[in-house]
Amino acid sequence: MVGSGSGGGAAAGRLSESGKHTVLCLEAGTKGAKYIWTRPPAGAANLVDNPAANWRYQSEPHEGHGNRQIYIPRGKILGGSSAINGVIYNRGQRLDYDTWAQMGCRGWSYDDVLPILKKMENTDIGDDEFRGRCGPIPVNEASKISPFYDLFIGAANAVGIPYNSDYSGATQEGVAMAQQTVKRGLRQSTATQYLEPARKRPNMTIHSGAEASALLFDGKRCVGVRYVRNGRTEEARAAREVIVSCGTANSPKLLELSGIGDPDRLAKHGITPVHALAGVGEGMRDHYGAILKWRFNRPGISLAKRGRGWRLMLEILRFGLFRDGFISQGIGTVRVFTRSRPDLENPDIMMVVAPYMTEMKEGRGRRLSPVEGFFMYSHVQRTESTGSIHIRSADPADPPAINFRFLQTPNARMTSIAAVRRAREIVESPPLAETIAEELQPGPDIQSDEEILKFIQDTGQITHHMVGTCRMGQDDMAVVDDRLRVRGIEGLRVADASIMPTLTSGNTNIPSIMIGEKCAAMVLEDAGD
Repeated sequence: MVGSGSGGGAAAGRLSESGKHTVLCLEAGTKGAKYIWTRPPAGAANLVDNPAANWRYQSEPHEGHGNRQIYIPRGKILGGSSAINGVIYNRGQRLDYDTWAQMGCRGWSYDDVLPILKKMENTDIGDDEFRGRCGPIPVNEASKISPFYDLFIGAANAVGIPYNSDYSGATQEGVAMAQQTVKRGLRQSTATQYLEPARKRPNMTIHSGAEASALLFDGKRCVGVRYVRNGRTEEARAAREVIVSCGTANSPKLLELSGIGDPDRLAKHGITPVHALAGVGEGMRDHYGAILKWRFNRPGISLAKRGRGWRLMLEILRFGLFRDGFISQGIGTVRVFTRSRPDLENPDIMMVVAPYMTEMKEGRGRRLSPVEGFFMYSHVQRTESTGSIHIRSADPADPPAINFRFLQTPNARMTSIAAVRRAREIVESPPLAETIAEELQPGPDIQSDEEILKFIQDTGQITHHMVGTCRMGQDDMAVVDDRLRVRGIEGLRVADASIMPTLTSGNTNIPSIMIGEKCAAMVLEDAGD
């Protein structure tokens, strides 16, 4: 297993359970499940730009995002990005998985994956028809620790967005407090819930600080992995299979470094092709939207002061004693799923909302702004525009070239503009409207479609949900088949967000864990277990 993230951690943990197979899990990062910043959910602010736990990639400039580079945090730690993310639980919609099945991915419809999603989770939320009660991932609802939450929910209701007690149940549409992968105030990642229990088994070995540099082949069969650990190059041979779970950025990188990809691109970098697959690194998608900000006209609504000065010390004490309060909360604790047009059958806009604003401090991660206000991402759910991720050279130490191409279709532009207008509609409605002093970003001067679109292009950010660079399917650009086997290569699978044919409606951590679970089940099935 190459990678210990959302997909890899789940797959490695499940594969070791039977006791019939020996599992080696390689993780490039050196930090483990008990790293100081990874357990408190609010600790994610200290992980977003932390080289000890983060690859800290940058995109290439592109006109779709104002010819700027976009910062791309990716987990480099046991548990991968599940150990540094905002701890949000979000499956997406039935439509997402049914679309995969309609694209020829057999066994990936909503009815196919629902039993796996239920098997993963342990929650009191929702109905037994949709929710699991005994799985390894605890799921709880964020607490209303500020008056803001009821004010915002009331304003959403006023514009026709209903309260939804379970957006991972029968329908996603509505406004709700975020569901979180948190238990007793602590983050629950694949490191804590899959790998730490598996580490105690004699058939499980985890090597941290082990960065894969190439896959090994015997003809068209993958037989192992070459990696660097403690400054030494080592090789591990696989008795059965190699599973690549390096994530959407690094899985295509490892395939290309190993000679799998577009032969012309590989030859350009002096890499001898092992197998031609033109789709490696192509088809990349992510959610993209601008951050909207408002200032309150009174104190006591924002959480800004709880994260600063002596009040932060009180929050730290509260968290230490009771495991609750501000530090126990994830990022963006209100969720809205709504439609850009009333004739649509499913929500195509997601909003991420929290009663504070943040500032990025170089080398220090995110810090709370002293301004008493709130922020909102409001973005398209099912991104149409696709980009790419490819190697820059044959040197494994070089970061990949990440090319987003956002807002390249008329529908993407129209829906992105509608997402901003829909957000403003909520904020300008009672009871929230009475608390607003001013709109800080984009500001009242930005009103026309053209102005809003330029604002999104010039200031927008990703929401860290990259998928699709080793896409599953049956067409010529597909990299893996519906059993996650790399097409044309024996003994090699990919199990992470890179295999998603399209982007799910929301956060990708839980769908990625499901992919890892399903991969493990298929490997065991193929082995006759």
